Amino acid sequence: MLVRLLHTKGEGKFVETEWIKPDIKSDEIEVKAIMTGVCRSDIDMMNGDFGPLPLEMQGHEGLGLVVGVGKDVKDCNVGDIVATRGEPAYADYYNAKATEYVVVPEADPKYIVEPVACGINIVMTILDDLMKRKKSKILIIGSGFLSTVVYTKLKSLHLDTSVDVLGRSNRKFWEDRLIEVPKGRYDVVIDLKDDNSLVFDFGYLLEDNPIVVIAAEKKGINTTFGKLLWKNAKMYFPSPRNPNFHFCMKDAVNLIESGMLNIDNFWTKGYDRKTEWQQAFEDGNNRPEGYSRGYIKWTK
Repeated sequence: MLVRLLHTKGEGKFVETEWIKPDIKSDEIEVKAIMTGVCRSDIDMMNGDFGPLPLEMQGHEGLGLVVGVGKDVKDCNVGDIVATRGEPAYADYYNAKATEYVVVPEADPKYIVEPVACGINIVMTILDDLMKRKKSKILIIGSGFLSTVVYTKLKSLHLDTSVDVLGRSNRKFWEDRLIEVPKGRYDVVIDLKDDNSLVFDFGYLLEDNPIVVIAAEKKGINTTFGKLLWKNAKMYFPSPRNPNFHFCMKDAVNLIESGMLNIDNFWTKGYDRKTEWQQAFEDGNNRPEGYSRGYIKWTK
């Protein structure tokens, strides 16, 4: 099946091309794109900071209509709306494997759940470690949307934890919970910013058995890992390639449906696939005032 696809070669722009979509396998579904989020990693790829990925892997924050199901698929039907992390979600039609989609209630941008699931995945990656500790003092570096997801998920687990958030943005959500300077030493430091290396300021880590979580695409860090060795530190790099990410997608839907997580201010604007898709990538790159995250929407 020949379909249109937005893609980049890392030369500062996205362009439209054609891609041959393979037939669905027995455990896959075929998705007609409705909305696709413009992720920061897409912008980095466009600017040549990494990649570019192959055509069949461009665009991963999908929301679409199920138009075909493989013979072994039992959890959704033609006509269902699904959130996907399958690629390429910048295509008009694409396939998603069994662990790459979840059925959602409606075609609303709040159900583009892949970025929400990324925040949940951070917490679930270290959950076993947290449960083994009687009490954990946690520092989150960064106060953007992903931080709010991490914080909300931590609080939903009712663990014995205290959480400090280092940052300046999103004050409406954080109110007086933001700090400008770390307070002492921490059991766990979760770094969600790509423009600093505070996580490697060893004065903020406990002397024995701290946990360091890197969940931002840093361009480079100079440090001495021997210091982490002597602290008996653990390091984690959460990824959507985690086999448990499918659970995180389901959990994201539950948090949104329950009202525990409010993402009304996350998706700033939808861009028409026919006339505005280039503007979607331009705004994602230049981030005009008031911009948080945009998505491309397919119209009839």
